[in-house]
Amino acid sequence: MGRATLANTPERYGWIAIVLHWAMAALLAGLVGLGIFMVQLPDVGYDREKITLILVHKALGMIALAGAGARMVWRLTNALPRFVDGLPPWQQVSALFVHLWLYALMFAVPVTGWLMSSAGGYPTPIFSWLDAPDLIARNEHLFRTLIDVHRWLAYAFTGVVVLHAAAALRHHLVLKDHTLRKMLPGG
Repeated sequence: MGRATLANTPERYGWIAIVLHWAMAALLAGLVGLGIFMVQLPDVGYDREKITLILVHKALGMIALAGAGARMVWRLTNALPRFVDGLPPWQQVSALFVHLWLYALMFAVPVTGWLMSSAGGYPTPIFSWLDAPDLIARNEHLFRTLIDVHRWLAYAFTGVVVLHAAAALRHHLVLKDHTLRKMLPGG
């Protein structure tokens, strides 16, 4: 396998795809961890800390949404590397299906968070740069519903990521093929 170029080749992902993949992986893992941590904090006695964490979570979520957009544009404008030789058709379809869900959830989770903030009447700041506009009018019932939708989509996203990572590790450790190495720097 050759070294990565900026763009994808038929053999492997290019540097831009690799950086977008691993940067998003780190950002999204941090968002899930932060989300789980902050909702565990009691409201009383941790008000300031909890509000600060929520604001950071929202800002990072908006950055993740922009990153998902960048990944989608790159994915649509770049050829994908071929599957490894001998990969059964059912695994090829499974890989495409899992990637489709990953992309759908990379958009759905932050959008539901943004909708939730809008329905709750809370700003969605992108750090101190600017506030994202409200997507919908304030609605307490919808706010409560969107809390649950956002949480369950985040759980679904985590499950799909675990499936994706397990498949990549299976290819690397058990099948010993180049599937994972195509997404690693210098792989």
